[in-house]
Amino acid sequence: MSVDQQHLRMAEALLFAATEPLDTQTLEHRLPDGVDVPAVMAELAAQYDGHGVNLVKVAGRWAFRTAEDLAFLMKEEREVPRRLSRAGVETLAIIAYHQPITRAEIEEVRGVGLSKGTLDVLLESGWVRPRGRRRTPGRPVTYGVSDSFLIHFGLESIEDLPGVEELKAAGLLSATPPAGFANPTGAAAMPGVDDAGEETEEEDETEDEEDDDDGAETVGVVTSIGAADG
Repeated sequence: MSVDQQHLRMAEALLFAATEPLDTQTLEHRLPDGVDVPAVMAELAAQYDGHGVNLVKVAGRWAFRTAEDLAFLMKEEREVPRRLSRAGVETLAIIAYHQPITRAEIEEVRGVGLSKGTLDVLLESGWVRPRGRRRTPGRPVTYGVSDSFLIHFGLESIEDLPGVEELKAAGLLSATPPAGFANPTGAAAMPGVDDAGEETEEEDETEDEEDDDDGAETVGVVTSIGAADG
């Protein structure tokens, strides 16, 4: 039995303009009385077979969808900027100057607990990476900065980080920095390491803190975004 071409055009227009898939009852209500909706849908689906857009039935309803083999054309990557909190900036600086450093050592230098989210953001950005485990009780993971960090800040190596005197001259440090944080040559003192260079055992603090909204750097996180169906 042939299907009226006008009924095909009408059904096509309804499906194209619909904001959501249409069920058979809705199509029957919109199309002229006596129209064989299943037959119309079957014919319309056959006409779109092999095209860039297909007519498919999902959850008992009809809708146009992009052909599955062309899904790659609908994807794009976007860099979503994410602002580092003040805690994130401080943590990044501590890792850069003290690496390899454990979470407990970061907390000792900052004087407050480190929330898991702060470290996660730095790892997600690619600026910080795990550097292995410390050979002390508990074998805590140590962290250091990555090549992406050096590239972003235009450094040839970690030795090119500014020293204390340079930071003071730039107004980024007070004249009396906290004792043990860094020495005049820019080489930071490592918490958990004694004067002879031997590692000492220390307790891992567990207190978390909420990140501040104020930040000085933004990082990009790449996500894959697909185009809407239809």
